[in-house]
Amino acid sequence: MASLLRWRVWPPGVAASASKTVSLVKLLHAADLHIDSPMRGLVRYDGAPVEQMRGATRTAVENLVDLALAEEVTAVLLAGDIYDGSWRDFSTGLFFTNQMARLRAADVPVFMISGNHDAENKMTRELPLPDNVYRFDSAKARTALREDLGLAVHGQSFATGSVKDDLARDYPAPRSDLFNVGILHTSLTGRPGHDHYAPCSVDQLAHHGYEYWALGHVHKRAIEHSDGAHVVFPGNTQGRDAGETGAKGCTLVTVDNLRVVGEPEHRDLDTSARWHEIRVDVSDAKDLDDACDRVEDRLVNEVVTPSPPDRSNAVRVVATGRSAAHSALVGRRDEFVNGIRSLAQMRAGVWIEKVHVRTTPQESRVAPERVTSVVAGLHEEAAALRSDPERVHELLARTRLPSRLPAELRSLFEDAERTDRLTREATDLLTAMVEGRR
Repeated sequence: MASLLRWRVWPPGVAASASKTVSLVKLLHAADLHIDSPMRGLVRYDGAPVEQMRGATRTAVENLVDLALAEEVTAVLLAGDIYDGSWRDFSTGLFFTNQMARLRAADVPVFMISGNHDAENKMTRELPLPDNVYRFDSAKARTALREDLGLAVHGQSFATGSVKDDLARDYPAPRSDLFNVGILHTSLTGRPGHDHYAPCSVDQLAHHGYEYWALGHVHKRAIEHSDGAHVVFPGNTQGRDAGETGAKGCTLVTVDNLRVVGEPEHRDLDTSARWHEIRVDVSDAKDLDDACDRVEDRLVNEVVTPSPPDRSNAVRVVATGRSAAHSALVGRRDEFVNGIRSLAQMRAGVWIEKVHVRTTPQESRVAPERVTSVVAGLHEEAAALRSDPERVHELLARTRLPSRLPAELRSLFEDAERTDRLTREATDLLTAMVEGRR
């Protein structure tokens, strides 16, 4: 099937012959697949659906290909971080090539770049891809033409795991007779929780004259508009921890006569596993049972009922509000947490990742300004401790607590991530106690 390969690659500034305009085009845009991401930390949670969560990134990719075939898309756009870094073994790469071969069999081309996690490393360079896949290199921005499909796709991969240069500045000029797509791994002018890579602005991208920018790197879906251009982050295809909640998937784009029709559509791919955070207002709860009832209602209505029967749902519960149950929630926190976990166990596919108590008392005998001052001090001290793990270890050593624990528990205090978590939980408890003092 060598005839399938019809790429024409043009460097910037080189003219190309006119082509026939294709009216209707459908594109599927995905990014940040992070295939075989290790889902760090799951094993320490009792009852966590470890194997299903770890396999979820592969399921999402399979769903992506299924969707592309069902929608009979013109092309697939992959905007970086296909992998999560160096592979543990070659099966990660083989899985990806097998999925791309499914698209090849249906004559669906794939345009892809590498991002910060899968920047050009030896294993990526040596992996042979099916010939329906065009992977942009990192030397300079190039244009891949599929005139038979009415497409001009422009892109550049990351050469290293940290690219601070404005790559978009040197992307080629658009083809006026084709639908122009730019593929870029970037945080634009900066996004919370993401390293500032390949900086650029929405207006700058729009001024290139491309009709659509397929972006990657930011794991939360976002659509920007400027001068008729669509600048889109599809989000990642699969949530991997409690910081990546809600529906995850890809974006379907319909093009008619070189213009995007309507708004690009989100399509879910995370049918195997999803992370949730539900904030439950327990203001009218009078005791622990009332609070648990309110959590159960939210679990059923927002997680259990909408979920496919075979999806694992990892849920973080946050109890909020000025409540008469505050003292019980703080003083008998373990009972509250275990009550919620018991409720979840009666619901197939629901696992409680963590429970936070963020309630306040209905009344307080401590002056509000005094509470504010003390709480601010607590959080300031906690932030200082988290930024200096050695200080935490010194404080623990003074108590001689680690030396009195079994070896398997002493290791808890040698893990920076666990130390940070313990510091946060201690801060939460102290804050609740201060705010709840009567």
